[in-house]
Amino acid sequence: MKLRALPALAGAAILALGLAACSGAAEATGTPGADESSSTTSFAVDENTLVFGVVPDSVDTETNYQPLMDYIAEITGKTVEYHESTDYAALIEAAVAGKVDVASFSGFTYVTATNNGAKLTPISSIVTDEGQEPGYYSQAIVPKDSDISSIADFKGKKVCFVDPSSTSGYLFPSYNLLKAGIDPKTDITPVFAGKHDVSVTKTGEGVECEAGFAEDSEVEKSDAVKVIDETMVPGAPLVFSSTLPEEVSQKLVDGLAEITIDDIIAAGIDSADSDSFRSVFYATKPVDDAYYDLIRDICKETEAEQCQG
Repeated sequence: MKLRALPALAGAAILALGLAACSGAAEATGTPGADESSSTTSFAVDENTLVFGVVPDSVDTETNYQPLMDYIAEITGKTVEYHESTDYAALIEAAVAGKVDVASFSGFTYVTATNNGAKLTPISSIVTDEGQEPGYYSQAIVPKDSDISSIADFKGKKVCFVDPSSTSGYLFPSYNLLKAGIDPKTDITPVFAGKHDVSVTKTGEGVECEAGFAEDSEVEKSDAVKVIDETMVPGAPLVFSSTLPEEVSQKLVDGLAEITIDDIIAAGIDSADSDSFRSVFYATKPVDDAYYDLIRDICKETEAEQCQG
């Protein structure tokens, strides 16, 4: 993902979506290791395997993450098993059920999962260029030849979202629509594309969707759409299960909190030295649970049912 600096939340109270209210914020986890409320440690599969879960953002998801998974295997001495859920909700369910050990979530997915009981500890967020801080853009897009010039013009249109649990593909777009006086439930026809790249494609075609939303890293690949608005969102977290043994947890924190692509290559992961991986990974920067309070604030503003615990 293309990740940039995070600004303060703009705007005050906005119209509700008419959905169930958000639950309280997830309990912060200040130190690595097993959750203090958990009396036992556990793995998703067994002590020799770490299951790496991902949000299915695009068709290139597994390819993009393979060098990172190889690096995790190197620093932990475990076999790393790739787990791509069918959608965001399925990944949340897997995390709640303890079926993933390490994962790359969206911020909204992390908040939703922890609100529903998943025991997760955030480690860091990926940045793609030197000097960046965690954060990336949720972009409002329209077909290249569209007359639509602002989010306010989305009213009455068929609008592509990514997934109901997507940070940049649904939560922030809903917030911005509400700020523009548009109820995402009644004033537009929502279309859930499932992946960011599919949202971009459908919007560019202008048939199923006359406008849409997606993260910037997928939008910039298309010549068929143009950006009419954008909002910075918190960087997506790399997390681990708080039920992992302390020794494994510490290796993950030490290895993933603040590393560069050169560190990964130096660890013997030759596949990291490729154009495809360099396009999505430069380094990681530490983040903690409190970093995602902005998402919890927007959950309260929009009353999105996906936030409910």
